[in-house]
Amino acid sequence: MKAVQYREIGAAPQVVSVPDPEPGPGQVLLRVDAAGVCHSDIAVMSWPAESFPYGLPLTLGHEGAGTVAALGAGVTGLAEGDPVAVYAPQGCGRCPKCAQGKENYCLRAAELGIFPPGLGAPGAMAEYLLIDDARHLLPLQGLDPVTSVPLTDAGLTPYHAIKRSLPKLTPGTTAVVIGVGGLGHVAVQLLRALTPSRVIALDVAEDKLALARAVGAHETVVSDEHAADRVRELTGGQGAEAVFDFVGAQPTVAAAGAVAAVEADVSVVGLGGGALPVGIGTTAFDVAVAAPYWGSRGELGEVLQLARDGAVEVHVETFGLDEAPLAYERLHAGKINGRAVVLPHA
Repeated sequence: MKAVQYREIGAAPQVVSVPDPEPGPGQVLLRVDAAGVCHSDIAVMSWPAESFPYGLPLTLGHEGAGTVAALGAGVTGLAEGDPVAVYAPQGCGRCPKCAQGKENYCLRAAELGIFPPGLGAPGAMAEYLLIDDARHLLPLQGLDPVTSVPLTDAGLTPYHAIKRSLPKLTPGTTAVVIGVGGLGHVAVQLLRALTPSRVIALDVAEDKLALARAVGAHETVVSDEHAADRVRELTGGQGAEAVFDFVGAQPTVAAAGAVAAVEADVSVVGLGGGALPVGIGTTAFDVAVAAPYWGSRGELGEVLQLARDGAVEVHVETFGLDEAPLAYERLHAGKINGRAVVLPHA
């Protein structure tokens, strides 16, 4: 089968031929109908050799959706032909966090060498994907795999971040979204669907700000050195009760802290390497700063249900498997509006 692999440190990903996988006991073979392209992949491919944590070659793709192609011995609850989405942040299944469905926070994954597909284990950017346990597959139940595959990360990750702040997002409050890319434009929709808050979106690109307005942002602000002052003006000087930074670079993290109101939540989701100091005089009083990661299996089910209800829809650009390296080039250049999706069998 064909697969998109990162094969050499510092080199571009390549489309190669690899052996077809076969399911063993307890495993599920998935015919991949759609695989998402993510900035996390670019972050992985930017790591230097001395700190690269995975083995090469690595088949990319941690967002996957497709059709059950074959079942290993002992698998129950699934049938060939079932359309499913992949829950990728897989854990041991037994530790206290996994017992709550929070496999994204598995306490033993590193110890046991458990990696998500595309982030250490063979990923979804291939014609077929081997899943180690059926619990990592959720039914699509009528959702289009192409438009719903980004929900497994670009939907789940902002949902997980937003969910912890819902008690603070009451009528009359403000939520700020920094970075209206693949995750940010979904975050705007989730905030509109789940809260009565006014949503202010920040980005450096006018096309991203236009997308933010199209999916429901009440206000948009150019993310420059004046952005924090502008948000303060829009909030009558008080700031926002929740700030979600999907860039995570030092300038955006600093802006997030600057616009956070008293008792606000700041969630640094992006992988830009920035950090926000916490202490008296560095932010408003009682600001809570978090760095959430992905989401739980239960939360993915909730996100998929929101999509079925029409509350959230991902803007996608599609590419064939042979075009996957181009998709990464366009993403790295900031030329993807929404989320890029690779179709291995198109």
